[in-house]
Amino acid sequence: MSFEWIINIVSNNWPMFLRGAGMTLYISIIGTIAGFIIGLLVGVIRTIPIPDRGAKKITLKVTNIILSAYIEIFRGTPMIVQAMVIYYGSALAFGMDMNRLTAALFIVSINTGAYMSEIVRGGIVSIDKGQFEAAHAIGMNHVQTMKNVILPQVIRNILPATGNEFVINIKDTSVLNVISVTELYFQTKSISGNNFRYFESFFVACVLYFIMTFTITRILRYFERRLEGAESYTLYANQMQVETPEDMARKREYGDLKQY
Repeated sequence: MSFEWIINIVSNNWPMFLRGAGMTLYISIIGTIAGFIIGLLVGVIRTIPIPDRGAKKITLKVTNIILSAYIEIFRGTPMIVQAMVIYYGSALAFGMDMNRLTAALFIVSINTGAYMSEIVRGGIVSIDKGQFEAAHAIGMNHVQTMKNVILPQVIRNILPATGNEFVINIKDTSVLNVISVTELYFQTKSISGNNFRYFESFFVACVLYFIMTFTITRILRYFERRLEGAESYTLYANQMQVETPEDMARKREYGDLKQY
């Protein structure tokens, strides 16, 4: 490996590297946010209790079958194949001339949504059933229980898994080069095709991918620590109930308790 070649490649092609890295981050951020919303909706719908009879039972069963098929298909096929099928298939089947960036955002979003839906469903199932029963006992319906009791806990618990999906999306955007999306891998392939220094060009891309994933991981770890709260804390009981008369007399002596 020639470090002179690496420096030369970076100095001559840094705008292309930056554009590719920016596109990779843009697709990853939008795709992860949209996928999280999709996963949240699908996860909540799939945990709605199914009644014993009636039209609602049939509707929920059909909906669950459709959502299960969506999850299994997009979790069971590679994103690179999904990109080819959706981008080229939409043109053949529906005559749609889909924009490449729009197709990329759609592909990453629905792929992430399939994974996030199972993560969300697992987070909801892990919550103690007593919390559901307590919420229903005070008159909350399923939507109110999810909104006010369950989802705040679930979102905090699944934050590490959500961050992991974000990091995966940063790396998996490289497969979108098959539909000519100008992300980092595509730009690096173009650069290496011009200078025929494949190892040095992709070494630079490797460093950029590592910088992005490492930075995102550190930021997410910071938010995880903030949500967890302090490592140590003190529980304060009602002092007027637990303190003895001797304790209260001692506090009066040192001026820590008001005289009445």
